[in-house]
Amino acid sequence: MPRRTGAVLAAAVLLALSGCESGGPDSSADRSRTDRPRADRAAPTGPLKRYYEQRLRWRDCGGTGFECATLTAPLDYAEPSAATDLKLAVSRKKATGPGERLGSLLVNPGGPGGSAIGYLQGYAGVGYPAPVRARYDMVAMDPRGVAASEPVECLTDREMDAFTRTDQTPDDPAEVDRLVAAHKSFAAGCERRSGAILGHVSTVEAARDMDLLRAVLGDDRLSYVGASYGTFLGATYADLFPGRVGRLVLDGALDPTRTAAQVNRDQTAGFQTAFTAFAQDCAGRDDCPLGGGGPARAAERLTAFFDRLDRAPVPTDDGGRKLGESLATTGVLAAMYDESSWAQLRSALGAAMRGDGTALLQLADLYYERQDGEYANLMYANPAVNCLDLPPAFRGPDEVRKALPAFRKASPAFGEGLAWSSLNCAYWPVPPTGAPRALRAKGAAPILVVGTTRDPATPYRWARALARQLDSGRLLTYDGDGHTAYGRGSDCVDTAINTYLLEGTPPPDAKRCT
Repeated sequence: MPRRTGAVLAAAVLLALSGCESGGPDSSADRSRTDRPRADRAAPTGPLKRYYEQRLRWRDCGGTGFECATLTAPLDYAEPSAATDLKLAVSRKKATGPGERLGSLLVNPGGPGGSAIGYLQGYAGVGYPAPVRARYDMVAMDPRGVAASEPVECLTDREMDAFTRTDQTPDDPAEVDRLVAAHKSFAAGCERRSGAILGHVSTVEAARDMDLLRAVLGDDRLSYVGASYGTFLGATYADLFPGRVGRLVLDGALDPTRTAAQVNRDQTAGFQTAFTAFAQDCAGRDDCPLGGGGPARAAERLTAFFDRLDRAPVPTDDGGRKLGESLATTGVLAAMYDESSWAQLRSALGAAMRGDGTALLQLADLYYERQDGEYANLMYANPAVNCLDLPPAFRGPDEVRKALPAFRKASPAFGEGLAWSSLNCAYWPVPPTGAPRALRAKGAAPILVVGTTRDPATPYRWARALARQLDSGRLLTYDGDGHTAYGRGSDCVDTAINTYLLEGTPPPDAKRCT
């Protein structure tokens, strides 16, 4: 499952309509400006020099105060060539004042595959605290392979509809074969439709693009807020360029030492933790479709409901589409990202159990970023990055079968499906370039790592692990529900992060907030 912020998921429809979909980096605009990079930004000599010395031409786009530009980056940093250069989409909203400008604040919402420009224009550029927006130029860049930056493509919309319906809990060898065939077809589609970019969307390469943007914007050091997968991107940057680290906030952290199988199993347990919290909250409400009896009984009822959908999908109001087990599971998991979605989930589950799957299907579509029958590229960029960054979790069905007991133990409700879905990188056409390893960023300025105790997508222990690994890591804990912590209602968390961003003073290590 992609790892995204609750804010991104809740605002997915808004984000799909913002950013480069309307008035983005390649649109015509009323005026343009050129920013000159200053000569003292440690630009490398040799073949990379021209990239670090380029000028961005800014154009109005995406709403009041937003500008867009295009950054040129090499496809392959080891062998840069103008013939294969990438065009990466960038957007910003300049500091509004009052107060001295602190430079650029780059934001990334995670994924991998989430549009940073959509996040900036739909949320961060208008929703971040006013004092932060007053003193920073708010900046976003869609990472390579994502959204408006040379997007990875894999399937037609109709083919993707079929893929999302694929049975992720096969009951017999024939169903296993169909699931394997679906993963193989997906991978082959990515290879056919995406070309050379498919081998160059790793997190290391995206982090190098961030340093290129830092220099072109004229900043000595990178200030950054990364959520979910964006924490891995930020930590990778810090490890590559520790001397260029400014104020880094890594919210909803990943542990870079975990293998793909461990990541998927940990995340499975995280979703079970979130479901337990949901079930406990649900049991005390009149509209709870899972009844009482505790979380274990609620999980049994949910699993029984999924089993019924596996045998007989229910109708929806969406053009003849039906809600089967796979889409229903996705809809439930989507609501686990943010406790503000729990009321919507209770209503959607109740309706689906009565035979109307429309609302639960809408939750799944929100997760998949499907709108009006069309998909954003999130679900294509996501495996493209993940399958480069780590060797596959499993190399075939036999390895999945061996792992099933551990996944079922991690989550009786979701374990089996999440284990089988971990096959996606087994058939990937490009070999991995990364491996699990600790990120130290030795000598970097203090880096703030934020973890939420009942985070479904990035379990809290990952934040603790990353804070320990980083040479200058400071851990800030949010004792709460949902995915990520910044801007989710905790004054304690927000004050600590804002103080760090505005004054450069991190909170004491191991500070805890509610």
